[in-house]
Formats: sequence, C-alpha cells, structure tokens
Amino acid sequence: MKIPVINGSHHDLPAYATPDSAGMDLRANLDAPVTLRPLERKLIPTGLRIALPQGFEAQVRPRSGMALKWGIGVLNSPGTIDADYRGEIGVILVNLSAEDFVVNDGDRIAQMVIARHERAEWELAHALDETERGEGGFGHSGKE
Repeated sequence: MKIPVINGSHHDLPAYATPDSAGMDLRANLDAPVTLRPLERKLIPTGLRIALPQGFEAQVRPRSGMALKWGIGVLNSPGTIDADYRGEIGVILVNLSAEDFVVNDGDRIAQMVIARHERAEWELAHALDETERGEGGFGHSGKE
C-alpha cells in the first residue's frame, strides 16, 4: 500500500526493520534535547504528515526496549491517527521511571502500525445471546 507522506524532518522515513515487522519506528524531530522528568509527559514531534486511505488507521505504540530499559511509554497507547487527519504526527511520551530521561533529535521514540478497521453500525436489541462467560468481568477467569 502506498501512503502519501510529507517529511518535514531531516530524518529518513519510517521503515520496517525486518520483512516480518508489523511496525515502523518513529523518530523525534527536535531542535534541542527534551528532558522528561519522572511522571512527566510531553508531546514529541516527528515532522511527519500522512494521508491514510479510508478504512485505515495508524496506531502509535510504545517501543518495548524503551519501556523495559528506561520506563518510557506512549501515554495513549495505542494512539490512533485517523484517515482524515493531516497534521503532524506527535507522540505523547511519559516517563514512568524515577530518573530523568532525555529525548534527542533522531531518537526512535515509538512505533507505528498501519491497520485496517471496520465501522460499526449499532442495532438496538432487548437481549444479547448467552455465552459461557456471561457478565463476568475483570478477573473473571481467575487463577489456576
């Protein structure tokens, strides 16, 4: 699938690292380093603008290495970029560690997955079909 993109950064376009990668790394596009203090969140620009086809979204997800090594995550994970959005892609990073974390220009800060989605049409009902789980919610399956 070809997706129109405007690259307002001086970094290469996101690319798949391997033939079976689902996501492409997004890089920070910064004029100066940004420090995230513990429990602080900031919007980090990427310089990228895209035009997705109707029926698709781009999901912005955390990078597992950043989460494990430094406690850095994507706050609204996954963040959704809708097909009709034409602004710059930004990543809301959060520092869940006890130490300051510095984001530098060009750092790989998140990954983006392009996904097809369906549109729902509600159909009012007076009852729902029965299932084994029924109304069992959080923790319903228990520990074995």
